[in-house]
Amino acid sequence: MNELDQYKIAKEPFYQPQNDEIDMYTAAYMNRMPVMLKGPTGCGKSRFVEYMAYKLGKPLITVACNEDMSASDLVGRFLLDKEGTIWKDGPLAMAARYGGICYLDEVVEARQDTTVVIHPLTDYRRTLPLDKKGELIEAHPDFQLVISYNPGYQNLMKDLKQSTKQRFCGFNFQYPDEKTEAHIISKESGVDPKIALKLVQIAQRARNLVGHGLDEGISTRLCIYAGQLIANKVNEKSACKIAMVNPITDLSLIHISEPTRLLSAVQLSDFEQKFRDSSDILHDALAGSFVEASKVMSPNGLKVYLDGAGALHAMGKGEDMVISFLEETPMVVREVGESI
Repeated sequence: MNELDQYKIAKEPFYQPQNDEIDMYTAAYMNRMPVMLKGPTGCGKSRFVEYMAYKLGKPLITVACNEDMSASDLVGRFLLDKEGTIWKDGPLAMAARYGGICYLDEVVEARQDTTVVIHPLTDYRRTLPLDKKGELIEAHPDFQLVISYNPGYQNLMKDLKQSTKQRFCGFNFQYPDEKTEAHIISKESGVDPKIALKLVQIAQRARNLVGHGLDEGISTRLCIYAGQLIANKVNEKSACKIAMVNPITDLSLIHISEPTRLLSAVQLSDFEQKFRDSSDILHDALAGSFVEASKVMSPNGLKVYLDGAGALHAMGKGEDMVISFLEETPMVVREVGESI
């Protein structure tokens, strides 16, 4: 029995292609090119790797990278047993030795001094030195290295070195178009396609708020969770709250109603024409205040709020008055309600 047989994927995973990524990945594998997958959380990167491993008939060893992971966790270490000291290959060494796909998920979470061990495997050498064992593994012809990360999490402390990035061919992933994403959600969760479409539309609106109060938008994965709950007769409002809202925000006050009501919610882009001649300061105040207002106002209340701000701006009395209105109104509504 091959050491990697346990890592073969027995059942074909569902994957909905978006472009030509299947053909491109197949070509990369045939040339044994290392592959880098970039994209937001829950957009299908890991599922894509699983699908390709199944289609190619190759074992897949997945490593969830973290900041405490050492080089030994990847390449292996000596262990003690009743016979004495034995060497135990790590996942990277095992894939390289026996021929499989090694997938390092969220690789930027690992320390940079750990990720440099992949360098000899990702150029013409295709070797992995085991310094502690005094062995040099020549990569199996079937071996391939795949890494993934979310570019939105990059910063000065967590990013791949250019010397690492330029050893890979890159695939950029985004959330699918509305129709495709709704099909994925319906297929994966078993929820009615019409409800799946509504879940996508909710997610799209949340994604428009990234950088304006939200660090991350609602992922396809979270939409699937909500769909699974709804398919199992969970109330739609409760399903959306626990699967789509609570995971991405710690706010105790969140304005959420039935999905159909959320879908009729006002979008800031609908009112940009009213503020087309305003300064960057007013635009920033508008964007930030809209996020706060959307937490405490109904869709109709938001419309009245933005119409009022637009009317004040049209009066030409100065932007300070408009900014004060934008910033103060949500706080008043939070305290006394929007009926005023």
